[in-house]
Amino acid sequence: MPTAISGFDVLSCLGDAEATFRALLRGDTGAGPLRRDTRRLGVDHAHQIDDDAEGRRASRWLARVVAGAVRAAGLDTDGRRVAVVVGTGLRELPEAERWWAGGGALTLPELHFGAVVRGVLPAATEVLTVSNACAASGYALAVGADLLAADEADAVVVAGCDSITDSLLAAIGRGSAVRSTAVRPFDSGRAGVLLGEGAAAVVIEPEATVLAEGREVLARLHGVGLSCDAHHETAPDPAGIAACMRDAHRRAGVVPADVDLVVAHGTGTALNDPAEAAALTEVLGEACGRALVTGIKGAVGHTSGAAALMSLVVAVQAMHRGAVPAIRGLAEPIPEAERLALVAGPPAAARPLVAQIDSFGFGGVNAVALVGAAP
Repeated sequence: MPTAISGFDVLSCLGDAEATFRALLRGDTGAGPLRRDTRRLGVDHAHQIDDDAEGRRASRWLARVVAGAVRAAGLDTDGRRVAVVVGTGLRELPEAERWWAGGGALTLPELHFGAVVRGVLPAATEVLTVSNACAASGYALAVGADLLAADEADAVVVAGCDSITDSLLAAIGRGSAVRSTAVRPFDSGRAGVLLGEGAAAVVIEPEATVLAEGREVLARLHGVGLSCDAHHETAPDPAGIAACMRDAHRRAGVVPADVDLVVAHGTGTALNDPAEAAALTEVLGEACGRALVTGIKGAVGHTSGAAALMSLVVAVQAMHRGAVPAIRGLAEPIPEAERLALVAGPPAAARPLVAQIDSFGFGGVNAVALVGAAP
């Protein structure tokens, strides 16, 4: 039974889903100076959401996109088993940091998302949290698809969210020899990643249900491949990434020649970009160069738990708009990517039918999703 994507919503440093996609097509970036004391962090730029309210920012963004995705799908939740699966790298770690610094009281339930999700979706049968680093919402998508396949839910809202924390900023600062001011995926002059923040959500349902109710199928979720190679704490393993891509293709029932678009993980770091490029070149094989390859972190930063779903939404939008955004910051591709059809400069005029979305996390936690254009 095909799985439909019936609704989505996004909040990034560039705005909502529509504003973000338009900004990507223009080649905009949300990078800017950090709005906090950076003297001890080792990094002074990020892709931040202009949100003046303090406290539980990720939770507020999550509530917004969950409600928005359900509304966009036209999903009637009455009498239905609607599960919510949230992917996150950090949960509400910023609140723990504020508490530690004397910023107020904190209870353990406030670190999780159950209450805030049920605040906008009271009928949710369960709220699950998947914390798998930068592949978290890719893993959440796999869990959501499994819930549908096992008939444990009638519809699943899959979401991802994260906000910037001092501890992660400091970790990135320690791992970079220079202070980067821009993310330049697959570029020879890349200087490292910058954090982004935001949230994304998609609604997945059996396609037959969506069509029977006269609602629109935006895209099909063909399958999600997973791997956990445990190669290294932070260094990615091309073999583990390639294994994940092959698992995704097998589950989706596609071959490399079917893939029209890859929305890459593309962090702009010394190790990730060559590893991902090598894995893509190996897996795509003779089809390498046919599929357009783009990435969005040069524009929105690394949004951690939300990254996979933000990329997925961009893939679906490209299918509908007939335009693939270029990689912001790419001028001179790395040698490892010489056989890939990287999108640089203006957007590419194309209407992909099958898109691959890559997301990789520390410790070799990898997720690759395959989505297809609506029937």
